[in-house]
Amino acid sequence: MIYPARLHALKTFEKLIELLPEAARTKPQIALLAGAVTPYRNDTDREMPFRQESNFYYLSGCTIPGSYLLLVYQPGTSLSSAPALELFIPEAESADLMWSVPPPALEVAAAGHEATRVAHLSALTEAIANFFKAFPDALFHTLTLDSPLFPEIKSDYTKLVSPTNAYLLSALHRARLIKTEYEITQIRKANEISSRAHEVVMRLLGRAVKGLIQKEPGAGIERPLLPGEWLIEKEAEAEAVFVASCRREGSDHQAYLPIVAASTRAATLHYCCNDKDFAWGPVGPHDHHNSHSLVTGQRTEFKPQVLLIDAGCEWTCYASDITRTMPLGNGGKFTPEARAIYELVLEMQKASLDILRPGLHWDTVQLLCHRTLIKGFQKLGIFLSPNSPGSGSWNSEEAILASGVSAAFFPHGVGHSLGLDVHDVPSASKPAVNDTTDKGVDLGSPEFYTNLRLRLPLEEHMIVTVEPGIYFHSHLLAPVRDSRHINHEVLKRYESVGGVRIEDVILITANTCENLTMVGKETSWVEGVCSGEL
Repeated sequence: MIYPARLHALKTFEKLIELLPEAARTKPQIALLAGAVTPYRNDTDREMPFRQESNFYYLSGCTIPGSYLLLVYQPGTSLSSAPALELFIPEAESADLMWSVPPPALEVAAAGHEATRVAHLSALTEAIANFFKAFPDALFHTLTLDSPLFPEIKSDYTKLVSPTNAYLLSALHRARLIKTEYEITQIRKANEISSRAHEVVMRLLGRAVKGLIQKEPGAGIERPLLPGEWLIEKEAEAEAVFVASCRREGSDHQAYLPIVAASTRAATLHYCCNDKDFAWGPVGPHDHHNSHSLVTGQRTEFKPQVLLIDAGCEWTCYASDITRTMPLGNGGKFTPEARAIYELVLEMQKASLDILRPGLHWDTVQLLCHRTLIKGFQKLGIFLSPNSPGSGSWNSEEAILASGVSAAFFPHGVGHSLGLDVHDVPSASKPAVNDTTDKGVDLGSPEFYTNLRLRLPLEEHMIVTVEPGIYFHSHLLAPVRDSRHINHEVLKRYESVGGVRIEDVILITANTCENLTMVGKETSWVEGVCSGEL
């Protein structure tokens, strides 16, 4: 399947025309984008992994390092339904042939890309000049020049024109917010691969619980362990298994640095260190520092804890983003406190999924999660209720909601747009000027919306994550340690849980939504797999 570059270019120019001043909308529009170049480590000649810049890829489908894309659109002409797309790629050098994979031949590149012309970079300057001879009053669009956020456009290509960067990025983000069928297919594939990788980790944990994986000193194993024999005892080992599973299925990149956090480290939202052993023995106040020093004896037992894995691969540059929280120790079963928090987070997610549909404002989902958390905490006794001894109406659900205290336990947004980037199109998903919010609807505390990455009504073919969580983080809890809404003795029993998050990738359909994430999350299934019983 050839990448639908023309469709994506057409969507982008349509959004760009909407952003232009009235007088400029009938003019020809020319855009020039640079692709990413192969990065090198510091000042050495050692290549680092190459990944194409997302906006360039969206308009070209090209993953050849050092390429350029020249596009032309003119309202009222054939170029308004079929914009010109000219792709310029580097010419293979002898050093490329010896040291690395060279750029493809022009005919090979032409066959693999939906471009009106494919040429070498040496032809780009003349192509720009020719287009401006044909369209002397054209507007010339680029992404921000001299910005570290985007690949450099060499001055040779812009010195004869007056480029503007005021419109192109916004147009691209608005176009990318609503996915095409091709994009949905790629994101679905990325989620299938990542779902299986999450389950692989869980099943290896379950095999170890059942004694099917042994790695004891002096066991007489004189060869490297095979993947099915890997005993996961560290965050890094769980990460390695996840990434290996994705690579085995053909994924070149992770969509972001995996978050693999055991024990109380699961309370850190973007914990990416992944460098600690799982916790052994009693819980201490500084559990996050644990290392082999906590191992006692040759045969060890995990302290009951959670393992939070937030990880997702890319498939042809399109992202997935999945979080699962699973039990470690305790025979692969949650402790009562961890199970209670897990089931409450699951309830928050299910309530969110039940209401998703086009036209629903994302703020509504955020508020629903906080309402669900508050009700759940009142049932658990973490939050006081009006019926609690010595309590009153000041501990009603509405009073607690207005206080914003639940933000200490659920401080982030319930989800974000997802596409070529895991936190996709920020200028479109949370616009700086946003006339869709606060339309006479009670939103609860403003603290609920501080960290949102999406604040829009949903539309068909949006792809979003739904990822509620509950965390017991000392820094986040410090401001509410004296809150009269909290039963602090009950809270102490739950703090060692650390954190729980459950995240799926969701496609907004014509009337409801579709979950693209395949790995299970029901409490009984997660415990069954992690205990080796399923």
